[in-house]
Amino acid sequence: MAESSADEVVASTSETGCVIVGGGPAGTVLALLLARAGVAVTLLESHADFDRDFRGDTVHPSTLEMLDQIGLAEKLHAIPHGKMRQALIRTKERAYVMADFSRLPTKYPYVLTVSQAKFLDLLADEARRYPNFRLVLRANVQRLVEADGGVKGVRYRDGENRWHEVRAPLTVAADGRFSKLRHLAGFEPVKTSPPMDVVWIRFTKKPTDPTECAEIFVGGGRFAVVLDRGDAWQIGYCILKGSFSALKTAGIEALRTAVGEQVPWLADRVAEIRDWKDATVLNVESSRVPTWHKPGLLLIGDAAHVMSPVGGVGINVAIQDAIAAANLLTDPLLMGTVTEADLTAVQALREPGVKGVQEFQAMVQNKLAAPGLTGKEFRLPWFVRLALSLPVVRNVPAKMMAYGPHRVKLAPRPAVATAP
Repeated sequence: MAESSADEVVASTSETGCVIVGGGPAGTVLALLLARAGVAVTLLESHADFDRDFRGDTVHPSTLEMLDQIGLAEKLHAIPHGKMRQALIRTKERAYVMADFSRLPTKYPYVLTVSQAKFLDLLADEARRYPNFRLVLRANVQRLVEADGGVKGVRYRDGENRWHEVRAPLTVAADGRFSKLRHLAGFEPVKTSPPMDVVWIRFTKKPTDPTECAEIFVGGGRFAVVLDRGDAWQIGYCILKGSFSALKTAGIEALRTAVGEQVPWLADRVAEIRDWKDATVLNVESSRVPTWHKPGLLLIGDAAHVMSPVGGVGINVAIQDAIAAANLLTDPLLMGTVTEADLTAVQALREPGVKGVQEFQAMVQNKLAAPGLTGKEFRLPWFVRLALSLPVVRNVPAKMMAYGPHRVKLAPRPAVATAP
Protein backbone atom coordinates (compact mmCIF):
# COMPACT_ATOMS: atom_id res chain seq x y z
CA MET A 1 0.00 0.00 0.00
CA ALA A 2 1.54 3.34 -1.08
CA GLU A 3 1.64 6.07 1.58
CA SER A 4 -0.79 4.26 3.89
CA SER A 5 -1.08 4.97 7.60
CA ALA A 6 -2.21 2.99 10.60
CA ASP A 7 -5.37 5.07 11.20
CA GLU A 8 -6.92 4.23 7.80
CA VAL A 9 -9.84 2.04 8.79
CA VAL A 10 -11.41 0.89 5.53
CA ALA A 11 -15.21 1.08 5.62
CA SER A 12 -15.66 -0.98 2.45
CA THR A 13 -13.63 -2.91 -0.09
CA SER A 14 -14.87 -3.68 -3.59
CA GLU A 15 -13.52 -5.22 -6.77
CA THR A 16 -14.09 -4.21 -10.37
CA GLY A 17 -12.60 -4.77 -13.79
CA CYS A 18 -11.27 -1.24 -14.16
CA VAL A 19 -11.24 1.73 -11.78
CA ILE A 20 -11.04 5.16 -13.41
CA VAL A 21 -10.11 8.20 -11.34
CA GLY A 22 -11.45 11.51 -12.67
CA GLY A 23 -14.88 12.26 -14.12
CA GLY A 24 -13.75 14.68 -16.83
CA PRO A 25 -14.19 14.04 -20.56
CA ALA A 26 -11.45 11.41 -20.83
CA GLY A 27 -12.45 9.42 -17.75
CA THR A 28 -16.19 9.55 -18.42
CA VAL A 29 -15.89 8.61 -22.10
CA LEU A 30 -13.60 5.69 -21.27
CA ALA A 31 -15.93 4.49 -18.50
CA LEU A 32 -18.91 4.57 -20.87
CA LEU A 33 -17.12 2.76 -23.69
CA LEU A 34 -15.83 0.03 -21.39
CA ALA A 35 -19.23 -0.40 -19.71
CA ARG A 36 -20.94 -0.73 -23.12
CA ALA A 37 -18.51 -3.51 -23.97
CA GLY A 38 -19.24 -5.44 -20.78
CA VAL A 39 -16.27 -4.46 -18.61
CA ALA A 40 -17.08 -3.83 -14.95
CA VAL A 41 -16.13 -0.19 -14.35
CA THR A 42 -16.00 2.05 -11.29
CA LEU A 43 -15.62 5.78 -12.00
CA LEU A 44 -14.44 7.91 -9.06
CA GLU A 45 -15.07 11.67 -9.13
CA SER A 46 -13.93 13.95 -6.32
CA HIS A 47 -16.70 16.53 -6.74
CA ALA A 48 -20.36 16.13 -5.77
CA ASP A 49 -21.49 16.58 -9.40
CA PHE A 50 -20.25 17.77 -12.80
CA ASP A 51 -21.68 21.29 -12.39
CA ARG A 52 -18.64 23.53 -12.10
CA ASP A 53 -17.03 26.24 -14.17
CA PHE A 54 -15.20 24.50 -16.99
CA ARG A 55 -13.05 26.49 -19.36
CA GLY A 56 -13.34 23.94 -22.16
CA ASP A 57 -16.84 23.51 -23.58
CA THR A 58 -16.00 22.33 -27.10
CA VAL A 59 -16.89 19.01 -28.72
CA HIS A 60 -14.96 18.41 -31.92
CA PRO A 61 -15.97 16.51 -35.07
CA SER A 62 -14.01 13.37 -34.13
CA THR A 63 -15.90 13.18 -30.82
CA LEU A 64 -19.22 13.89 -32.51
CA GLU A 65 -18.57 11.03 -34.93
CA MET A 66 -17.88 8.67 -32.01
CA LEU A 67 -21.06 9.81 -30.24
CA ASP A 68 -23.03 9.25 -33.43
CA GLN A 69 -21.63 5.71 -33.60
CA ILE A 70 -22.99 4.90 -30.12
CA GLY A 71 -26.28 6.76 -30.57
CA LEU A 72 -25.64 9.88 -28.47
CA ALA A 73 -24.97 12.62 -31.03
CA GLU A 74 -28.64 13.50 -31.45
CA LYS A 75 -29.12 13.67 -27.67
CA LEU A 76 -26.12 15.99 -27.34
CA HIS A 77 -27.48 18.29 -30.05
CA ALA A 78 -30.75 18.52 -28.11
CA ILE A 79 -28.85 20.39 -25.37
CA PRO A 80 -28.56 24.18 -25.95
CA HIS A 81 -25.37 24.71 -27.93
CA GLY A 82 -23.49 26.81 -30.43
CA LYS A 83 -21.67 25.80 -33.61
CA MET A 84 -18.28 27.07 -34.69
CA ARG A 85 -17.83 26.66 -38.46
CA GLN A 86 -14.85 28.99 -38.90
CA ALA A 87 -11.96 30.42 -36.91
CA LEU A 88 -10.95 33.94 -37.89
CA ILE A 89 -7.87 35.96 -37.02
CA ARG A 90 -8.33 39.75 -37.04
CA THR A 91 -5.50 42.24 -37.30
CA LYS A 92 -5.73 46.01 -37.70
CA GLU A 93 -5.84 45.59 -41.48
CA ARG A 94 -8.38 42.84 -42.01
CA ALA A 95 -9.82 39.47 -41.00
CA TYR A 96 -8.35 36.19 -42.24
CA VAL A 97 -10.03 32.78 -42.23
CA MET A 98 -7.59 30.63 -40.27
CA ALA A 99 -9.65 27.42 -40.23
CA ASP A 100 -12.79 26.50 -42.17
CA PHE A 101 -14.50 23.49 -40.59
CA SER A 102 -17.38 23.65 -43.08
CA ARG A 103 -15.06 22.14 -45.70
CA LEU A 104 -14.34 18.99 -43.69
CA PRO A 105 -15.72 15.72 -45.17
CA THR A 106 -17.79 14.80 -42.14
CA LYS A 107 -21.40 14.66 -41.00
CA TYR A 108 -20.43 17.28 -38.39
CA PRO A 109 -18.46 20.06 -40.15
CA TYR A 110 -18.24 22.28 -37.09
CA VAL A 111 -17.05 22.41 -33.49
CA LEU A 112 -20.00 22.15 -31.11
CA THR A 113 -19.90 24.45 -28.08
CA VAL A 114 -21.96 23.06 -25.22
CA SER A 115 -21.84 23.10 -21.44
CA GLN A 116 -19.26 20.52 -20.44
CA ALA A 117 -21.23 19.78 -17.27
CA LYS A 118 -24.28 18.83 -19.37
CA PHE A 119 -22.10 16.85 -21.75
CA LEU A 120 -20.68 14.83 -18.84
CA ASP A 121 -24.15 14.36 -17.36
CA LEU A 122 -25.26 12.90 -20.70
CA LEU A 123 -22.35 10.46 -20.77
CA ALA A 124 -22.85 9.42 -17.13
CA ASP A 125 -26.60 8.92 -17.61
CA GLU A 126 -25.90 6.68 -20.59
CA ALA A 127 -23.29 4.70 -18.65
CA ARG A 128 -25.75 4.17 -15.78
CA ARG A 129 -27.91 2.13 -18.15
CA TYR A 130 -25.32 -0.65 -17.90
CA PRO A 131 -25.44 -2.73 -14.70
CA ASN A 132 -21.65 -3.18 -14.72
CA PHE A 133 -21.04 0.60 -14.30
CA ARG A 134 -20.72 2.40 -10.97
CA LEU A 135 -20.17 6.14 -10.43
CA VAL A 136 -18.96 7.30 -7.02
CA LEU A 137 -19.10 11.03 -6.37
CA ARG A 138 -17.19 12.81 -3.60
CA ALA A 139 -14.52 10.14 -3.90
CA ASN A 140 -11.25 11.84 -2.97
CA VAL A 141 -8.56 9.36 -4.00
CA GLN A 142 -5.55 9.51 -1.70
CA ARG A 143 -3.68 6.21 -2.09
CA LEU A 144 -2.57 3.69 -4.66
CA VAL A 145 -2.99 0.07 -3.64
CA GLU A 146 0.25 -1.61 -4.67
CA ALA A 147 1.47 -5.21 -4.42
CA ASP A 148 3.79 -7.55 -6.32
CA GLY A 149 5.39 -4.65 -8.20
CA GLY A 150 2.16 -3.27 -9.64
CA VAL A 151 -0.88 -1.12 -8.93
CA LYS A 152 -3.90 -3.10 -7.75
CA GLY A 153 -6.38 -0.26 -7.18
CA VAL A 154 -6.92 2.84 -5.05
CA ARG A 155 -8.11 4.04 -1.68
CA TYR A 156 -10.33 7.10 -1.36
CA ARG A 157 -12.15 9.17 1.25
CA ASP A 158 -15.88 9.72 0.84
CA GLY A 159 -17.88 12.84 1.72
CA GLU A 160 -17.96 11.77 5.37
CA ASN A 161 -14.19 11.22 5.49
CA ARG A 162 -14.45 7.42 5.57
CA TRP A 163 -11.91 5.29 3.73
CA HIS A 164 -12.88 2.90 0.91
CA GLU A 165 -10.80 0.64 -1.26
CA VAL A 166 -11.41 -0.39 -4.86
CA ARG A 167 -9.30 -3.15 -6.35
CA ALA A 168 -8.98 -3.75 -10.09
CA PRO A 169 -6.62 -5.26 -12.66
CA LEU A 170 -6.32 -1.77 -14.17
CA THR A 171 -6.37 1.70 -12.64
CA VAL A 172 -6.69 4.64 -15.04
CA ALA A 173 -5.58 8.11 -13.99
CA ALA A 174 -7.81 10.64 -15.77
CA ASP A 175 -7.63 13.19 -12.97
CA GLY A 176 -6.33 16.19 -14.86
CA ARG A 177 -3.32 18.44 -15.05
CA PHE A 178 -2.72 18.31 -11.28
CA SER A 179 -3.12 14.51 -11.21
CA LYS A 180 -2.89 13.00 -7.73
CA LEU A 181 -2.31 9.54 -9.16
CA ARG A 182 0.53 10.77 -11.35
CA HIS A 183 2.18 12.17 -8.22
CA LEU A 184 1.58 9.00 -6.20
CA ALA A 185 3.08 6.90 -8.99
CA GLY A 186 6.20 9.07 -9.08
CA PHE A 187 5.80 10.31 -12.66
CA GLU A 188 7.28 13.74 -13.41
CA PRO A 189 6.04 15.63 -16.49
CA VAL A 190 8.52 17.39 -18.74
CA LYS A 191 7.26 20.97 -19.03
CA THR A 192 7.69 23.74 -21.54
CA SER A 193 6.88 27.35 -20.77
CA PRO A 194 4.56 28.96 -23.33
CA PRO A 195 4.93 32.76 -23.52
CA MET A 196 1.45 33.59 -22.24
CA ASP A 197 -1.25 33.13 -19.65
CA VAL A 198 -4.97 33.50 -20.34
CA VAL A 199 -7.60 35.49 -18.44
CA TRP A 200 -11.04 33.93 -19.03
CA ILE A 201 -14.09 36.22 -18.97
CA ARG A 202 -17.76 35.59 -19.89
CA PHE A 203 -20.15 38.06 -21.52
CA THR A 204 -23.82 37.91 -22.40
CA LYS A 205 -24.89 37.41 -26.02
CA LYS A 206 -27.07 39.64 -28.17
CA PRO A 207 -29.06 38.70 -31.29
CA THR A 208 -26.94 41.07 -33.40
CA ASP A 209 -23.63 39.42 -32.41
CA PRO A 210 -21.55 37.40 -34.92
CA THR A 211 -22.48 33.73 -35.16
CA GLU A 212 -20.89 30.34 -35.80
CA CYS A 213 -17.26 31.41 -35.64
CA ALA A 214 -14.37 31.91 -33.25
CA GLU A 215 -12.39 35.12 -33.59
CA ILE A 216 -8.82 35.90 -32.61
CA PHE A 217 -8.00 39.60 -32.22
CA VAL A 218 -4.30 40.47 -32.46
CA GLY A 219 -2.67 43.88 -32.23
CA GLY A 220 -1.46 46.69 -30.03
CA GLY A 221 0.41 44.32 -27.75
CA ARG A 222 -2.83 42.46 -27.02
CA PHE A 223 -4.26 39.12 -27.99
CA ALA A 224 -7.84 37.96 -27.39
CA VAL A 225 -9.83 34.89 -28.40
CA VAL A 226 -13.63 35.07 -28.62
CA LEU A 227 -15.51 31.75 -28.33
CA ASP A 228 -19.23 31.11 -28.70
CA ARG A 229 -20.45 29.10 -25.69
CA GLY A 230 -24.05 28.84 -26.88
CA ASP A 231 -25.68 31.05 -24.26
CA ALA A 232 -22.68 33.33 -23.65
CA TRP A 233 -19.37 34.56 -25.06
CA GLN A 234 -16.16 33.35 -23.50
CA ILE A 235 -13.17 35.64 -23.94
CA GLY A 236 -9.61 34.45 -23.53
CA TYR A 237 -7.65 37.65 -22.91
CA CYS A 238 -4.01 36.65 -23.38
CA ILE A 239 -1.24 38.29 -21.36
CA LEU A 240 2.50 37.78 -21.08
CA LYS A 241 3.30 34.90 -18.76
CA GLY A 242 3.56 36.01 -15.15
CA SER A 243 2.00 39.46 -15.74
CA PHE A 244 -1.39 38.86 -14.07
CA SER A 245 -0.31 40.60 -10.85
CA ALA A 246 0.60 43.71 -12.85
CA LEU A 247 -2.78 43.54 -14.56
CA LYS A 248 -4.55 43.43 -11.20
CA THR A 249 -2.47 46.35 -9.94
CA ALA A 250 -3.66 48.45 -12.90
CA GLY A 251 -7.23 47.85 -11.72
CA ILE A 252 -10.44 46.31 -13.01
CA GLU A 253 -11.31 49.40 -15.06
CA ALA A 254 -8.07 49.02 -17.00
CA LEU A 255 -9.06 45.45 -17.84
CA ARG A 256 -12.51 46.57 -18.99
CA THR A 257 -10.96 49.24 -21.21
CA ALA A 258 -8.41 46.85 -22.70
CA VAL A 259 -11.01 44.19 -23.53
CA GLY A 260 -13.37 46.79 -25.02
CA GLU A 261 -10.63 48.22 -27.23
CA GLN A 262 -9.49 44.78 -28.35
CA VAL A 263 -12.98 43.44 -29.15
CA PRO A 264 -14.98 46.56 -30.08
CA TRP A 265 -18.35 44.84 -30.51
CA LEU A 266 -18.16 43.74 -26.86
CA ALA A 267 -17.32 47.22 -25.53
CA ASP A 268 -20.95 47.80 -24.48
CA ARG A 269 -20.71 44.80 -22.09
CA VAL A 270 -17.41 45.29 -20.30
CA ALA A 271 -19.26 46.47 -17.18
CA GLU A 272 -20.18 42.79 -16.74
CA ILE A 273 -16.64 42.40 -15.40
CA ARG A 274 -17.76 43.48 -11.93
CA ASP A 275 -14.66 42.43 -10.00
CA TRP A 276 -11.73 40.03 -10.24
CA LYS A 277 -13.99 37.09 -9.43
CA ASP A 278 -15.28 37.49 -12.99
CA ALA A 279 -11.78 37.07 -14.44
CA THR A 280 -10.15 33.65 -14.02
CA VAL A 281 -6.47 33.31 -14.92
CA LEU A 282 -5.19 30.11 -16.52
CA ASN A 283 -1.50 29.41 -16.10
CA VAL A 284 -0.73 28.14 -19.58
CA GLU A 285 1.38 25.01 -19.59
CA SER A 286 2.42 22.37 -22.06
CA SER A 287 3.87 19.15 -20.70
CA ARG A 288 4.08 15.41 -21.20
CA VAL A 289 5.23 12.53 -19.04
CA PRO A 290 7.84 10.33 -20.77
CA THR A 291 6.07 7.12 -19.73
CA TRP A 292 2.28 6.96 -19.31
CA HIS A 293 2.07 3.69 -17.44
CA LYS A 294 3.43 1.17 -14.98
CA PRO A 295 2.05 -2.32 -14.23
CA GLY A 296 -1.65 -1.93 -13.45
CA LEU A 297 -1.75 1.86 -14.03
CA LEU A 298 -2.36 3.99 -17.14
CA LEU A 299 -2.39 7.79 -17.44
CA ILE A 300 -4.58 9.48 -20.07
CA GLY A 301 -5.68 13.02 -20.89
CA ASP A 302 -4.14 15.88 -18.92
CA ALA A 303 -2.72 13.41 -16.40
CA ALA A 304 -0.39 12.21 -19.18
CA HIS A 305 -0.02 15.42 -21.19
CA VAL A 306 -1.16 18.98 -20.52
CA MET A 307 -2.05 20.83 -23.70
CA SER A 308 -1.86 24.56 -24.34
CA PRO A 309 -5.28 26.22 -24.91
CA VAL A 310 -4.21 27.11 -28.47
CA GLY A 311 -6.87 25.73 -30.79
CA GLY A 312 -9.01 24.54 -27.88
CA VAL A 313 -8.05 20.94 -28.66
CA GLY A 314 -7.20 19.66 -25.18
CA ILE A 315 -10.58 18.01 -24.66
CA ASN A 316 -10.47 16.43 -28.11
CA VAL A 317 -7.00 14.99 -27.50
CA ALA A 318 -8.07 13.60 -24.10
CA ILE A 319 -11.16 11.93 -25.56
CA GLN A 320 -9.04 10.42 -28.34
CA ASP A 321 -6.87 8.89 -25.59
CA ALA A 322 -10.02 7.36 -24.10
CA ILE A 323 -11.18 5.95 -27.45
CA ALA A 324 -7.75 4.45 -28.15
CA ALA A 325 -7.61 2.94 -24.66
CA ALA A 326 -11.08 1.42 -25.11
CA ASN A 327 -10.10 -0.03 -28.50
CA LEU A 328 -6.90 -1.63 -27.21
CA LEU A 329 -7.82 -2.62 -23.65
CA THR A 330 -11.40 -3.89 -23.80
CA ASP A 331 -10.50 -7.48 -24.74
CA PRO A 332 -7.66 -7.77 -22.20
CA LEU A 333 -9.95 -6.31 -19.51
CA LEU A 334 -12.74 -8.76 -20.37
CA MET A 335 -10.21 -11.56 -19.97
CA GLY A 336 -8.78 -10.01 -16.79
CA THR A 337 -5.23 -10.10 -18.14
CA VAL A 338 -4.07 -6.55 -18.83
CA THR A 339 -0.31 -6.56 -19.34
CA GLU A 340 2.17 -3.71 -19.42
CA ALA A 341 2.58 -4.45 -23.13
CA ASP A 342 -1.12 -3.57 -23.56
CA LEU A 343 -0.55 -0.25 -21.79
CA THR A 344 2.59 0.40 -23.83
CA ALA A 345 0.48 -0.06 -26.97
CA VAL A 346 -1.88 2.74 -25.87
CA GLN A 347 1.00 5.19 -25.42
CA ALA A 348 2.62 4.07 -28.68
CA LEU A 349 -0.59 4.79 -30.56
CA ARG A 350 -1.38 8.13 -28.95
CA GLU A 351 1.98 9.77 -28.19
CA PRO A 352 2.95 10.72 -31.77
CA GLY A 353 -0.35 12.56 -32.22
CA VAL A 354 -0.01 14.32 -28.87
CA LYS A 355 3.51 15.44 -29.79
CA GLY A 356 2.28 16.64 -33.16
CA VAL A 357 -0.46 18.76 -31.58
CA GLN A 358 1.94 20.23 -29.02
CA GLU A 359 4.43 21.12 -31.76
CA PHE A 360 1.63 22.77 -33.76
CA GLN A 361 0.57 24.73 -30.66
CA ALA A 362 4.16 25.81 -29.98
CA MET A 363 4.46 27.10 -33.54
CA VAL A 364 1.26 29.15 -33.21
CA GLN A 365 2.34 30.50 -29.82
CA ASN A 366 5.81 31.49 -31.00
CA LYS A 367 4.81 32.87 -34.41
CA LEU A 368 1.50 34.55 -33.50
CA ALA A 369 0.90 34.80 -29.76
CA ALA A 370 4.35 35.92 -28.65
CA PRO A 371 4.74 38.64 -31.34
CA GLY A 372 1.17 39.75 -30.65
CA LEU A 373 2.06 40.48 -27.01
CA THR A 374 5.23 42.47 -27.60
CA GLY A 375 3.54 45.87 -27.51
CA LYS A 376 4.55 46.62 -31.10
CA GLU A 377 2.10 46.91 -33.96
CA PHE A 378 1.48 43.39 -35.15
CA ARG A 379 1.21 42.13 -38.71
CA LEU A 380 0.84 38.57 -39.84
CA PRO A 381 4.01 37.36 -41.61
CA TRP A 382 3.66 37.60 -45.40
CA PHE A 383 3.90 33.84 -45.87
CA VAL A 384 1.06 33.31 -43.36
CA ARG A 385 -1.11 35.88 -45.17
CA LEU A 386 -0.37 34.14 -48.46
CA ALA A 387 -1.11 30.71 -47.04
CA LEU A 388 -4.41 31.78 -45.50
CA SER A 389 -5.54 33.17 -48.85
CA LEU A 390 -5.62 29.59 -50.19
CA PRO A 391 -8.68 27.54 -49.14
CA VAL A 392 -6.75 24.27 -49.38
CA VAL A 393 -4.24 25.55 -46.81
CA ARG A 394 -7.04 26.55 -44.42
CA ASN A 395 -8.01 22.87 -44.37
CA VAL A 396 -4.79 22.02 -42.51
CA PRO A 397 -5.51 23.82 -39.20
CA ALA A 398 -9.17 22.80 -39.50
CA LYS A 399 -8.19 19.13 -39.74
CA MET A 400 -5.67 19.53 -36.92
CA MET A 401 -8.30 21.05 -34.63
CA ALA A 402 -10.98 18.57 -35.67
CA TYR A 403 -8.98 15.34 -35.57
CA GLY A 404 -5.35 15.97 -34.60
CA PRO A 405 -2.48 14.54 -36.69
CA HIS A 406 -3.77 10.99 -36.16
CA ARG A 407 -7.48 10.33 -36.53
CA VAL A 408 -8.78 7.90 -33.89
CA LYS A 409 -12.00 6.00 -34.56
CA LEU A 410 -13.95 3.80 -32.18
CA ALA A 411 -13.62 0.13 -33.11
CA PRO A 412 -17.06 -1.41 -33.88
CA ARG A 413 -18.23 -3.50 -30.98
CA PRO A 414 -21.75 -4.59 -29.93
CA ALA A 415 -23.02 -3.15 -26.66
CA VAL A 416 -24.04 -5.44 -23.82
CA ALA A 417 -27.63 -5.47 -22.60
CA THR A 418 -28.70 -2.49 -20.52
CA ALA A 419 -30.52 -2.64 -17.21
CA PRO A 420 -34.35 -2.85 -17.49
